[in-house]
Parts: sequence; C-alpha cells; structure tokens
Amino acid sequence: MTTTETPDILPRILDYSSRADPYPLYAELRKTPVALQEDGSYVVSTYRELTGILHNPHLSSDVRNLSRPMPGAEERATPSFINLDPPDHDRLRRLAMRPFGPPHTPGLVAGMEGDLTDIVSGLIDDFAGKQQIDIVDDFAYPFPVTVICHLLGVPREDEPRFHVWVNAIIDSINYNPKTDPKEKLDNGIQATKNLRQYLGGLLEQRHGRPGDDLLTRLANDDGPDGRMTDDEIVSTANLLLIAGHETTVNLITNGMLTLLRHPQVLQRLRGEPDLIVPLVEELLRYEPPVQIIPWRAAYSDIAVGDTVIPKGSQIMLMLASGSRDPERFDHPDRFDPDRQDNQHLGFGSGIHLCFGGPMARLETQIALHELVRRLDEPRLVVDPPPYRPSPVLRGPLHLHVEQNG
Repeated sequence: MTTTETPDILPRILDYSSRADPYPLYAELRKTPVALQEDGSYVVSTYRELTGILHNPHLSSDVRNLSRPMPGAEERATPSFINLDPPDHDRLRRLAMRPFGPPHTPGLVAGMEGDLTDIVSGLIDDFAGKQQIDIVDDFAYPFPVTVICHLLGVPREDEPRFHVWVNAIIDSINYNPKTDPKEKLDNGIQATKNLRQYLGGLLEQRHGRPGDDLLTRLANDDGPDGRMTDDEIVSTANLLLIAGHETTVNLITNGMLTLLRHPQVLQRLRGEPDLIVPLVEELLRYEPPVQIIPWRAAYSDIAVGDTVIPKGSQIMLMLASGSRDPERFDHPDRFDPDRQDNQHLGFGSGIHLCFGGPMARLETQIALHELVRRLDEPRLVVDPPPYRPSPVLRGPLHLHVEQNG
C-alpha cells in the first residue's frame, strides 16, 4: 500500500452537496487506504486499516497530542472521557458506567423497554388524522430526547434551551478555518460554555440528595475509583446529553428512509417482527449515524499498513467508508438484513466503542418496529430529503412521509 495525496476527494465528501449520497466518494477514497492531505493530516478509509488503528495503543483521542492545535481547543474546557486516553479515560468511563449499565446496573437498558414503547406509542398516537408527518420533528427527535432527559435528570421542558446549543456544537465539530466563517467556531464554543453552565447548575442541586437519575448518582457515588469532580461530571453529562439523542435521531430517521426505499423489506418486517434486531445492525453498517471520527492523534509514529503516520499528525477516520468496504463485506452497497458476520463500524471499535450503543439499539428497534406496524401505507414525499449540515453526524433534517388518513 502506498500513501498518496488525495486533496480533492475529502473536500467533496465534506461539502454539503454530497450529503445525500457520500458513498461513491467513499469508494473513490478507498483506492488510497491511508491518504495524506495537503495540510499534513491523514485520512483512513478501509476496514482493515480502520480496525487496526482503532485498536492501536499509540492512537490518541487527546487533542493535546496534536502537533498543531485544533481551533478552539483551549476554550472548550474539561474534555469528556471520549477525548481522553488511558488511564484517565478508563477511570472516567468506569465511573460513568456504574449507574448506566453492567456490571453495577445490569438491568437499566432492558428494564426501560416498556417505558420506551409507551413513549413511542404516544408519539404515533398523535399522528392520528394527519396525512403527512415529519419523522424527524414529530417522532425521531422527541423520542430519544425524552429518554435521555429522563435518564440524566434534565427537565424535559428545558429542551428548547439546550436544543439551540447542541445544534451549534454539532455544527462546529467539522469547522474548517479555510472555508468556514469564524462565527461558526465561536458559536460552538459559546454553546459549549452555555450547556456546561446549565448542567453545572443542575448538578449543584444534586449533591447530598437522593435520586435515581444519572446526574444525582454521579454526584453522590463513592465507588472504588472515587468520585468524579464536578467538572468531570459536567463533561460526562454534556457528552451523554448530546450523544444520547443526536446519534439515535439519525439512526431512526436513516432507518425509516431506508425502509421506505426498500418496501419489500418493510413488508417483510411487518410479518417477521424478530427481523428488527439484525435489521438495525445492518442499518448501522449501511446508513450509520456517525460517519466520521473527525480527528485522532498519533502520539508516536504509527504504522498503518505500509504507511508510517508521524507523531502528532491529525488522523481522520472514515467509519462509514470502512463499513462499505468490499474487501470486508460482500455486496456492501446492498441493504441486506440477513447479512451474516456483520462486524460493522457503526458504533466505532476499540476502547472508545460507543458508550450508549445498547440504548440506541433498543430505541431504534422499538421505534422502527412500531412505525412499520402502525403507519398506513407510508410514502416518501421528497427523495432525497434535505440533510442536516454535518458530514460527521449525518442524517435528514426532515423526512416528510405521507400515509392514508
């Protein structure tokens, strides 16, 4: 494998004009598995190289290990554990997992199935008498937001406040100083500060008080690793609030769009409800909600195939490209819920494997099953739909669907 410069493909992938279908560009990018960019960064796009580097102990998630500082990094305060390396990452992830899942809270996700079904049913009940609905605004957004607010202990009525902040933060993730206005970065930094200040205010009310929500349990948990500092709790809550609904909104919406484009699979799901489990796994491969990890750092020289990536280099990981790599998946551009050995990269891999993956899977399984079961001959109004700006967290901005009223 040789490393060559492919300066034209990545900007085309990041450009909004490619948002509806970036996959042909990913195929072009895979011709050079490790591609050196004009700015000295590297783009990794093939399955074997991606899985190898995601498990490489010399790959850093800490922005401080980049030889060139990321724009706005210093203003974004304490990083969450997703942007830290061991041992700090491991300690904080263990502390965050104690109230969220196994081994200390093993039944949390499975025990929510009834409540999740009730929320979904209530949202679909509101479709009654409507011939046209927006799967995003009327369903895919309010569902996971309601869930994560309940889990964290964030008042649901505050959603309009943090919705604006979250949008600004997401929009700033892929900030490019060469093409984007400085305002885009500044808005993201200010939104991060506003959201952290808001969460910090909620945390102050939780110290020394009983409660089952995650903020309260993190504020008062004295486990074997000690207790998180307030800054660490706020950073963790910030991560969970954003990741806990943004990815699921996209996964549900991408899933419904894919089913409407594959009516034979939609019909089959109606008669085979157990198909929903492998179907969601195939969605995570075929139309993943997280397409790109925009940066990682090499904190020493890293060998990726025949390429040595120098210490301090920025590395962009094209997860969605890896999950469509024909060297790993047969007929990768075919949506096949019967696919075997489906080790996709939809939730990443390695020590940063998505913390909330089990919850996102269950939410999406319930959401799509109930939509397919209860909507009356749903049809797309516009295809392709308008997409959200981000190439990193990719999904429709709206998905208008008609049904028989």
